[in-house]
Amino acid sequence: MNLSAIDLNLLLVLHAVLEERSAARAARRLRVTPSAVSNSLAKLRALLGDPLVVRSGRGLAPTPRALEIAPRLRAAFGEIAGALEGERSFDPKATTRAFAIACSDVDQICSLPAVARSFAAEMPRAALRVVSVDHLEASGGLGGGEIDTAIAPAHPLPPGHHAADLFEQDSVFVVHRDHPCARRRLTRERFNAMRHIDIHVALGRGGIGNRAAQEMLAAHGLRREIAVTVPTFFAAAVVAASTDLIAGMPRRLAEALAQVAPLAIVEPPGPGMVFRMQLVWHERTHLDEGARRFREIVIAALRTPRRARGGARRRHDTARLDDLLPGTRSAWHI
Repeated sequence: MNLSAIDLNLLLVLHAVLEERSAARAARRLRVTPSAVSNSLAKLRALLGDPLVVRSGRGLAPTPRALEIAPRLRAAFGEIAGALEGERSFDPKATTRAFAIACSDVDQICSLPAVARSFAAEMPRAALRVVSVDHLEASGGLGGGEIDTAIAPAHPLPPGHHAADLFEQDSVFVVHRDHPCARRRLTRERFNAMRHIDIHVALGRGGIGNRAAQEMLAAHGLRREIAVTVPTFFAAAVVAASTDLIAGMPRRLAEALAQVAPLAIVEPPGPGMVFRMQLVWHERTHLDEGARRFREIVIAALRTPRRARGGARRRHDTARLDDLLPGTRSAWHI
């Protein structure tokens, strides 16, 4: 039988009749007339080749065929009702939904532990999926239907997107511990003479932070001769730890990696750059109660008070990302 050729309202009528065992009571429940119920039953009898219900005393008795159909109708309409009422009945402690967040390896290393702890406490039966910026780009972004939210540098949002501030982070450079610059002030001349590691985290391209860094460096007479380009900040740190090359990255990641790798942190020769980081999501999930609760978990785990964001300011001035790249509409690359 071709389901698309059936008026599913007929099955809703049959479901009501089988539960009420009365055409009149089914009509009141459905807010239609008794004759409308009778007409619907007549159409279903013709479609299914079965009487479905017969008169018995003052009510209606189901046929064996109707008794076979009844529990399946009850389950089907229960599922439909649950789907439509899901937002109002969302229980974070009971949900088994899977939630996906996209971020660069910086946040996979520095932010994910706090998010995972809070997520496990607030949604103990749910699943957390963390994907790369590459995957976010390749799957159609936050509007693609696969990923709920992303951690990204603040930037003018494309239409249909929303954002909430999380924290600020400043940037430094790393070299291996025995590098001459590890023990000397990094001047403009030394910086320009060095060879650099570049990081392209999204489909092999430099993004918001990468372009902001280029503009800031150029504005202060600084230039980079790129020797190696890698897809992650972790890879950049590994290369820096084993060569004479220098790599730029967020201070919080540099400090974490310097504890386990032979790296030295070097302050920029010019103004440092502050990235304001945000949690970004699409209109697609904006009103969904489960997605909203998930965002609240991430924000509570990562947000820092404005006065503390970015840590202590260094001896030099700082340049903000959103000041350096006004009007950019790029997506998630750091």
